[in-house]
Amino acid sequence: MKKTMAVIMSVLLVSTVAGCENTSLNKQDVGTVTGGILGGVLGNQIGGGTGRVAATIGGTLLGAYLGGSIGKSMDDVDRMKMNSALETTRTGQTTSWVNPDSGNNYTVTPTKTYHSAGRPCRDYTTIGVIGGKRQTIYGRACRQPNGSWRAVN
Repeated sequence: MKKTMAVIMSVLLVSTVAGCENTSLNKQDVGTVTGGILGGVLGNQIGGGTGRVAATIGGTLLGAYLGGSIGKSMDDVDRMKMNSALETTRTGQTTSWVNPDSGNNYTVTPTKTYHSAGRPCRDYTTIGVIGGKRQTIYGRACRQPNGSWRAVN
């Protein structure tokens, strides 16, 4: 379950960070869908018996709301800073920034660095304070040939 949550959240964050070059979905849409999936999975794991359906629905709605707010909040500057953090920050150290336009702030901490299929990859934790609300995301990304970082499954 923990691994599934990490994969889903990495898709949310890095899709938001890297953008989808060949799709009509915007970063808020990606965040909403991914957050909804994660929330539904989490709600299903937490709920029990007849409450499982309600927990799944509630988790889906809450996850979609939170994921959409993260996706909506990150702009080009934030994506650039996230890519830079994944590229240059040492494992265990934190990079932080405040977006001067939105006032949102983010911290990124790479937690593990390794190679997969000949590419450098990193696990990371991102904390975003968006509209005064703290949100934590756990992710995994690998460097692409063009130098950008993209979520991996």
